[in-house]
Amino acid sequence: MPSFSRVLLGLFCLLVAVLLLAPTLVVIPMSFNGNKSLAFPPVGFSWQWYDNFFTNPDWTTSFTNSLIIALIVAVVATVIGTLAAFGVSRAAARTGGLLRALLITPMVVPGVVLAIGIYAVYLDTHLVGTVTGFVLAHTMLAIPFVLIAVQASLEVFDRRLETAASSLGAGRLTVFRTVTLPLILPGVLSGALFAFITSFDEIIVALFITSPYLKTLPVQIYSSITRDADPTVAAVGTLLFLATSLIIIAGLLFGMRRGRT
Repeated sequence: MPSFSRVLLGLFCLLVAVLLLAPTLVVIPMSFNGNKSLAFPPVGFSWQWYDNFFTNPDWTTSFTNSLIIALIVAVVATVIGTLAAFGVSRAAARTGGLLRALLITPMVVPGVVLAIGIYAVYLDTHLVGTVTGFVLAHTMLAIPFVLIAVQASLEVFDRRLETAASSLGAGRLTVFRTVTLPLILPGVLSGALFAFITSFDEIIVALFITSPYLKTLPVQIYSSITRDADPTVAAVGTLLFLATSLIIIAGLLFGMRRGRT
């Protein structure tokens, strides 16, 4: 029989889980509202808001923009962040700590402060409302997440394996490709996922550097909320929730399968 304290702890964890998921779960029924308003409980049932998302050019274009930018940012930030993690982990303790503090600065500086600075620079360089501008800004915001994820993998990586491979005649590139990368791959993939989500979900900087010709999905959601607030926003939220859930489940299954092998 489980003890009373364990039952109480389990109930507390369940309550916390409900509190965390409740706002997200409420969005799902709201997306099927028959009326043109964000209301809970919903009135009636309709698929029209999902149809509006897939047929309205404003929504489809903003979604495509966010997807393209996030994919580019994930690749660029993962490469830069992984290299930075190697540099930090193999530097002297004091130097590595200083470099790490500098590299994670975008995580601790208020987003609006970064947004103002980026906007000021972009005005002079004509990067406002461009894919290049979004990629550069979001990459800067995503690199700290990649750095932390990869560095965590490097902390438990046994460097003697690299030494052994080198002693057998393998070059540095071969050692990295065949020994180091496979062992730190979970951290690299985690960093890439965080980089993608950081870019896809970013709103503060995007509001400053957007233009009528290039909007990301979060900016479109914000514009819709402030303009007409129809349930299309809830439909988008539901689709993103389902996509995120599938990605998390796939990641867990991949991790379990990797652990067994």
